[in-house]
Amino acid sequence: MTTLPAVYTVSHTVPSVETYVTLRTITGLTPFSTEASARGLPNSLFAVQILHKGQAVSTHKLTSSVGRITGDGGCFFLITDICTHSAHRGQGLAKAVMAELMTWLRANAPKTAFVSLSADGKANELYKQFGFRETKETHDSVGMSIVM
Repeated sequence: MTTLPAVYTVSHTVPSVETYVTLRTITGLTPFSTEASARGLPNSLFAVQILHKGQAVSTHKLTSSVGRITGDGGCFFLITDICTHSAHRGQGLAKAVMAELMTWLRANAPKTAFVSLSADGKANELYKQFGFRETKETHDSVGMSIVM
């Protein structure tokens, strides 16, 4: 388990729509509309927020890092939204989020479940620490996507 500096607390809660949209936007992830976020967030299987001084985004307060698990709850699980505000990078927050998500998966996902994620930039190095491998290394398949 990653030990975080005392100014951070882990919360097993789905972020608010405002927090989610703001954090995705300021961290450079693909932005989603408020409508899409309001539809999607309640369907999270599990979520983690790391709060700075106990506060989420509103006015000048900040959720520092976030991550979610979505999927069907049995066969397929998707780790999404791993992001850390630039002012809080280098503190081990993304690693702490991943550790929390993996703990939940080990306790809740069947042994035959397929867990996937997409790695932006050099994030694949973080995910490899948790046992993830690029699909070309483990499957005779290539991941594909489409944005509607």
